[in-house]
Amino acid sequence: MDQKYKSTLHEMTQTTPTVLWNDSSSIDELTLSIEDGAVGATCNPVIVGTVLNMEWEKWKTRILELIKENPIATEDEIAWKLIEEMSAKAASLLKPVFDREKGKNGRLSIQTDPRLFRDAERIVRQAAHFNTLAPNMIVKIPVTSAGIRAIEEATYLGISINATVSFTVPQAVAVAEAVERGLTRRENEGKDISRMGPVSTIMVGRLDDWLRVVAEKKNIIANPNVFDWAGVAVMKKAYAIYRERGYRLRLLSAAFRNHLHWSEFIGGDVIISPPYIWQKRYNGSDIKIEDRMSNPVDPLIISELWEKFPDFRRAYDEKGMTVEEFDTFGATVRTLRQFSEATSNVIQRVRDLIIPSPDK
Repeated sequence: MDQKYKSTLHEMTQTTPTVLWNDSSSIDELTLSIEDGAVGATCNPVIVGTVLNMEWEKWKTRILELIKENPIATEDEIAWKLIEEMSAKAASLLKPVFDREKGKNGRLSIQTDPRLFRDAERIVRQAAHFNTLAPNMIVKIPVTSAGIRAIEEATYLGISINATVSFTVPQAVAVAEAVERGLTRRENEGKDISRMGPVSTIMVGRLDDWLRVVAEKKNIIANPNVFDWAGVAVMKKAYAIYRERGYRLRLLSAAFRNHLHWSEFIGGDVIISPPYIWQKRYNGSDIKIEDRMSNPVDPLIISELWEKFPDFRRAYDEKGMTVEEFDTFGATVRTLRQFSEATSNVIQRVRDLIIPSPDK
């Protein structure tokens, strides 16, 4: 590698329009990721749980302080204060990037409570609160039926959103249309949108995971390699639609399972957001930094996925699902359950400090 590049990912960030975000709010991991050129980061209940496991002694002390500082707060309230504080600390590291790039990058992505996925009004209220935690927050809202309504309203209020719990072309298009409606409403009222930086995530690996589950449940035999390409195919199709229609937001690739979820998107004006462990793997690989976003997925792979998996057809066809059907898509249900469980686990950690078990 050319000595002027510190790593493979650093080379990508310096020579292509593809940008790197760190899928973690750990200060240590984010600091290292910034050295590779990262210009954004993420916090959600799963990530918070992971950070607590890695850095428990440090955060245990802080949780005990929060409990003392808020003597009548519930365990839920303490848990969310912890999530907010963890997010704000990470956001401060990214503030110089935010200022330099005038809001396009340098944001910390904080997730609304996944248990609110059916309530647009409460999602928007929480998003508005999160938007006050730091000037460079971007708020994650799930792409459910209520979430689409919340995305439009939050955008109208001037909140930069990151659509999450999203795996399909219909969801990516619905997000883009909702953002455009929100931006247009602001513009029509003469409100500023110049420093907003909305993002639409596609959790590519979770679509792959879901099709593997379907194959197992329904005894479907498929060539093993096709599963690694389902999310890639969806991301590339959504990217082509975004560019064709000029939507004013970027796509983000998340939920990494293999190098294709990074390497196949190099060269696109997109965000790659792997956990730090995957960043280390990519930096240790021999993958060349070259434009692959413009390379189509093998038509034979698309054909096999299309013929054998109705859920791939729903994911790949722009008209494959209505907004009302987003909530019952298999990958959506699995992810909402995991995120809700992770939220409960964080709350449990707080509960164990507020009300220590007498049996331990």
